[in-house]
Amino acid sequence: MEKRSRILKPSPSQGPHHSPVALRRDRRPSMFEREAYAQILKERLRESFHDVQYVEPPFDDSIADIGKEWKSALSKLKFANSYRMEPLKKFQAHPVETKIQQILKESLKDVKYDEKVFSHLSLELADQILTVVKDFGYHRYKFIIKVLFIQKTGQAINIASRWIWDVAWDSWVQAKHETESYVALVLVFALYCE
Repeated sequence: MEKRSRILKPSPSQGPHHSPVALRRDRRPSMFEREAYAQILKERLRESFHDVQYVEPPFDDSIADIGKEWKSALSKLKFANSYRMEPLKKFQAHPVETKIQQILKESLKDVKYDEKVFSHLSLELADQILTVVKDFGYHRYKFIIKVLFIQKTGQAINIASRWIWDVAWDSWVQAKHETESYVALVLVFALYCE
């Protein structure tokens, strides 16, 4: 039997200028090529839940530092949606309210009304209350904290807030501390983010 060798003939659509060598598969890009670095990183993380926007390749550094660059690139990435529609632990208003009431009593024990002092004190109280509320461990909740100091001069006051609200998971807490010269009012809004 006689052996025949197979010769690839170019199809009429390819034209006469293409050779059989051009039909071979293109080579894989190297991670040391400037244009291919980000593409290779995206391909390696394709099955992962990370998303790579752009990474500047470390061509000026040594090869040993490439791992450090990749780790820093991965730390800035977004995570995929978990499709969780309800919180692991629902926001409980009562323990948060008692803790805020305790903070107000301790912080404002001997404080007299002063506009200049209260402008800084309101920011400090809001930061302190935010850290305490976060320590309760309500995951995927965003907290909005309003601290209001109102001087008592015989006036009446109405305070209103408006939100797009999910009745099932969102909640709010109010705490009040009153002296003869002012009223301190703290509003904490807990908004669940899916």
